[in-house]
Amino acid sequence: MKTPHDLNERTLADIWAELKAHADAGIPLQPDAYRLAFADPEFLLRRETRGLRIQLEMLKPEMEQQAQGIENTIVVFGSARFPAPEQAEKSMILAKETGDAAALALAERHLRNSRYYDQARRFARLVAAYSKPRPPREQLFICTGGGPGIMEAANRGAHEMGMPNVGLNIALPHEQSSNPYVSPSLNFKFHYFAMRKMHFMMRAKALVAFPGGFGTLDELFEVIALVQTGKAKPVPILLFGSGYWKRLIDFDVLIEEGSIAPEDLELFTYVDEPQAAWDAIKTFYEL
Repeated sequence: MKTPHDLNERTLADIWAELKAHADAGIPLQPDAYRLAFADPEFLLRRETRGLRIQLEMLKPEMEQQAQGIENTIVVFGSARFPAPEQAEKSMILAKETGDAAALALAERHLRNSRYYDQARRFARLVAAYSKPRPPREQLFICTGGGPGIMEAANRGAHEMGMPNVGLNIALPHEQSSNPYVSPSLNFKFHYFAMRKMHFMMRAKALVAFPGGFGTLDELFEVIALVQTGKAKPVPILLFGSGYWKRLIDFDVLIEEGSIAPEDLELFTYVDEPQAAWDAIKTFYEL
């Protein structure tokens, strides 16, 4: 005899099978007042239920990471546009063959920036090598935005060492998929940037910001502001690639204009090598 739990599970499975059948057949789902509220996309996607969707984006990654023992992470940010060295080298070969000046200039830039991909990958391998033999509560897991470029590199480094790693991807107007090195059971997709950034910080024991664009800057300054204002505990904040960051941002201007205090510059540290980044984290936590 089926138990009430079995019957309940069957009912839910039937509901989702019906919804999937509509989606697979390309049949628009019509509003249905009698459909269970939590199995009704037409209802859940209304403007008035936004709070429920935000709560779900809070709960799902939280519960799944708890269940899999992900307690402490090292968050790696950086450009989605920096390719792996092997990809950059192929682009350079093709550009030279075509003789196109614009293609050659782009290939040269990709080749130059691909070193950051390699360094992010090597940094993640250092973290994974340290964590792998330790008990779960002492392990540090690489966490990224789950996309290409620097994010892929860090996930790749952890994956190559046989360690689980986290990807917190975001749905964007242009198509973006998760990189292939994120652990499938820790591969999360968000709609709300705010919830995604909250999950970055909830388990972060350090932030390593590689060169990047607006997204990287947004995430970096969010963390710095949280630590500066005491909303988050102090953690190592490492700006990887001092030449890039010092050329991009003149923090001394903020001190000269009185926008920040001189001691605020102690909230972050410049590093230029994977080992230096890992050593800074180990020193902070006395590992």
